[in-house]
Amino acid sequence: MTLTTTTPAPATAPADLGADAEVRRPTPRRFLMCRPDHFDVTYAINPWMDTGAPVDRAKAVAQWETLCATYRRHGHRVDPIDGVPGLPDMVFAANAGLVIGDRALSARFATPERAAEGPAFHDRLAGRGFGRVTAAAEYNEGEGDFAVAGGRILAGAGFRSTRAAHREVERYFGRQVVSLDLVDPRFYHLDTALMVLGDTIAYYPAAFAADSVRLLAGLYPDAVLASADDAEVLGLNGVCDGYHVFLSDRAVRLAGQLRERGYHPVGVDLSELLKSGGSVKCCTLEWHGYPRG
Repeated sequence: MTLTTTTPAPATAPADLGADAEVRRPTPRRFLMCRPDHFDVTYAINPWMDTGAPVDRAKAVAQWETLCATYRRHGHRVDPIDGVPGLPDMVFAANAGLVIGDRALSARFATPERAAEGPAFHDRLAGRGFGRVTAAAEYNEGEGDFAVAGGRILAGAGFRSTRAAHREVERYFGRQVVSLDLVDPRFYHLDTALMVLGDTIAYYPAAFAADSVRLLAGLYPDAVLASADDAEVLGLNGVCDGYHVFLSDRAVRLAGQLRERGYHPVGVDLSELLKSGGSVKCCTLEWHGYPRG
């Protein structure tokens, strides 16, 4: 069973939740995305990648274009970033860096296979008209490991980003950074195990160290707790605009949990990109607090 992609629904609580259910409303977002013209699996740097499995690039492009069209249909802006031949994972634009207001911090990749993406993404961010664009000094894979959650930033460590990078981000953006330790190599980035849902989050507790689970439980006592089945199809690798939640169409139980909370899940098939360990959020770098008008 899969979750069917739907057209936008009214920003009101479903009738079966009752009159007291919270009304959630979408807000327009701006996303930077990179078309997978060079996508392939030529190396294995996470448990999802199998260099012996065939990749259908045309299918990957079609699925990515459907994601872009879905965002636009729901009122969001998508700005394309050109990829680079020989850098097959640039489609995962969330790893490009972190963008808040008129500042951008470009990534410094931890693995040699992706190291060249750092300068490539830096050049592309520098051409976007930000007031300041800085290259990270510490290992930092952008929104892969940093999730903007209101006035704080949740940050993952253990596989790709370091705690020193957390402190660098805290200084650069002047926001509190909450460090969380990842312990399961399948969930090598924070965005594979945790999704921001406006004023709360959804996450998969087994992906985190016990101390981090306790910390999240204290910060977000009303969080949505995902099942192993949904986490293992990267169902938490999604994007929420305050009402719509764009996520894998395979995360059926999670979609039901979100509906119960007054969100409107929008399923997207990115099965080809899943071969490299990525889904909706991996493809999506958000420009947080971008100027409107």
